[in-house]
Amino acid sequence: MSWRTLVRPEELAGRLDDPRVRVFDCRFDLMQPQAGAERYRDSHLPGAVFADLNTDLSRPATQTSGRHPLPDPQSFAAWLRAAGVDSDSQVVAYDDATGMFASRLWWMLRWLGHTEVAVLDGGFRRWKELGLPLATAVPNPRTGSFKGEPRPELTADGDTVLVCAADPGQRVIDARAGERYRGEVEPIDPVAGHVPGARNHPSSSLLGADGLFLPGDELRDSLLRSLDGVPPENAITYCGSGVTACHLLLALEHAGLHGGRLYPGSWSEWSRNPARPVATGAAA
Repeated sequence: MSWRTLVRPEELAGRLDDPRVRVFDCRFDLMQPQAGAERYRDSHLPGAVFADLNTDLSRPATQTSGRHPLPDPQSFAAWLRAAGVDSDSQVVAYDDATGMFASRLWWMLRWLGHTEVAVLDGGFRRWKELGLPLATAVPNPRTGSFKGEPRPELTADGDTVLVCAADPGQRVIDARAGERYRGEVEPIDPVAGHVPGARNHPSSSLLGADGLFLPGDELRDSLLRSLDGVPPENAITYCGSGVTACHLLLALEHAGLHGGRLYPGSWSEWSRNPARPVATGAAA
């Protein structure tokens, strides 16, 4: 059995002793970058390796890039090998609850061609609620055999986004909160607003009140409304820095809507370029 989108804590708990399973703790706080590592040291899932968004899942930002540029593919593959990932590993990623940061690792493994990767539905919070085992020991995994090759067809750059956002046969979807999309607030990036022509589908709407992903039919219906007749392979997702947009891509895949692309630079890259147009307010 393999998991390729979501896995329930009870399912993972039954396979923690499986040597093919590799678990990653992706907890992170954008406002307190060290908080995730501190929480990991306090307790984590048995055997889990910590994955830091800033240092493991991104390369340093530049004056023209977004806040979390994708790392060099070969460097990322080497990090995965050092973390014990093999070419046939079943990878599971988790964070505090929503799956937003875990989804970044999920998407990046798929970007390198590895599809046996899933996000823990409900994350660390749900795991604790169920009274499942925790650990404090930091594992020392053997070196894995993972290789991987990047799949450029899973990404889109800013020029592509500009064209597709104006094309009724394509769909650009903004995964940020509605108030950021509309330009009413912007707590992080230099300019408020959104890509002209983009639709808004906040990642928070993917989850129920219990912190779990919505049931499949409900999730699919909601996403189809945002696609509005456009096939999912013609969709590009973005957010603030290419993290939350992966959460939306995970939801699309889980709902059986395959083929969406990520704009890795997202709004933080777009808004640094004064030549890029900016829209505010609700979508027309």
